[in-house]
Amino acid sequence: MESESKAAVAASGVRFTAADEEKRRGVRRMKTIATGLLAVATLIYALATWAHSAGWGSWTGYVAAAAEAGMVGALADWFAVTALFRRPFGLPIPHTAIIPTKKDAFGRSLGDFVGDNFLSAQVVRTRLAALGIARRLGEWLSAPGNAERVTTEAAAALRGVLAVLRDEDVQAVVGEAVTRRAAQAQVAEPIGRLLAKVVADGGHHGVVDLVAVRVHGWLSEHHGDVVDKVALKSPGWTPKFIDHQVGERVYKELMRFVTAIRDDPHHPARGAVDTFLADFALELQTDPATKERVERAKAELLARDEVQELIASSWSAVRTLVLGAAEDEDSELRRRIREGVRTFGARLATDERLQKKTDGWLQDAAQYVVETYRAEITSLISDTVAGWDADDASRKIEANVGRDLQFIRINGTVVGALAGLLIHTVASALGG
Repeated sequence: MESESKAAVAASGVRFTAADEEKRRGVRRMKTIATGLLAVATLIYALATWAHSAGWGSWTGYVAAAAEAGMVGALADWFAVTALFRRPFGLPIPHTAIIPTKKDAFGRSLGDFVGDNFLSAQVVRTRLAALGIARRLGEWLSAPGNAERVTTEAAAALRGVLAVLRDEDVQAVVGEAVTRRAAQAQVAEPIGRLLAKVVADGGHHGVVDLVAVRVHGWLSEHHGDVVDKVALKSPGWTPKFIDHQVGERVYKELMRFVTAIRDDPHHPARGAVDTFLADFALELQTDPATKERVERAKAELLARDEVQELIASSWSAVRTLVLGAAEDEDSELRRRIREGVRTFGARLATDERLQKKTDGWLQDAAQYVVETYRAEITSLISDTVAGWDADDASRKIEANVGRDLQFIRINGTVVGALAGLLIHTVASALGG
């Protein structure tokens, strides 16, 4: 039976804790005391009335008057306290069982009260301004050991996020984002400007030097191959020795030409390269046809499977790098985070301008939350109260405030008795 009762209470939304049960026992004890005082007052009234009628003296009238007033006070306060939680004697007396019958109205009123007095923008801003959160946060961050704690927690959070994310989902997002961004970006003009600057600064000369050296070296190592290739291209009717002589001649001219380019910084061929690159840089910036060809080549390059796989695989490399840095306490990432947190905390603790700015951001954020979600917060209160079972809610409230209410009954008995005694004394003094 008890388990069924607890299950019913849980279903109603009102949860009784062990502390509530202890409070209910305290309420029952106070009820016993208050009812006992009423019984004592009743007994005293009966005995004093009998003694007065038996002629025991005038003092019995004073006792009877005090006891009678105490009974009246006790009964009146019992009715008032009982009427808050239930109908006295089960009678349908108006304005009784106030808490069970007015529960929903109380919930709405409580929600409105909280919304008007605690969730107003001005109240929240004033309270946050008085707390000085930015200064306190700065002092805490700059204190020894706290930057390390923040870094450790941040690293754990980062590892958790990376563990939750699915690689294939992130790769798809990264690939799509990079491809879309690259497809939207016009690359011809930026490449043209960059190439023009490289040519103007002579930055391509090193590449030309490297190419000339490599070509010269390759020709030196493949003398026979070059001669044979040229001989094979000769007409079939020419004698072999003539083909060989032609090959040797071509090879020597190639070597002479490449050697001259390699050794002469002012060789005409180098100037031709400079002119070609400068003209091409200008075309990239101004010629629509050249721009279109470059953009088309870019699109074809992005569409290749190898490029897409390379873009997608970049996430795996980044993920591995970040995970390793997050797990290693001596990594550059964690060291920089620690230093950044410590430096920011020290500045926040002493820089009043930064404190005001940070406090302003916090106040703006809190104001936004309050103004945006105040209705949801207050409705949470009213809806929660509305979901309570009326009788269970009444018992819950009585368990928490009933003990103090029983003191009202006790005080009513005592004050009533004193008031009755005073009234009887005054009446007797006036000859009543």
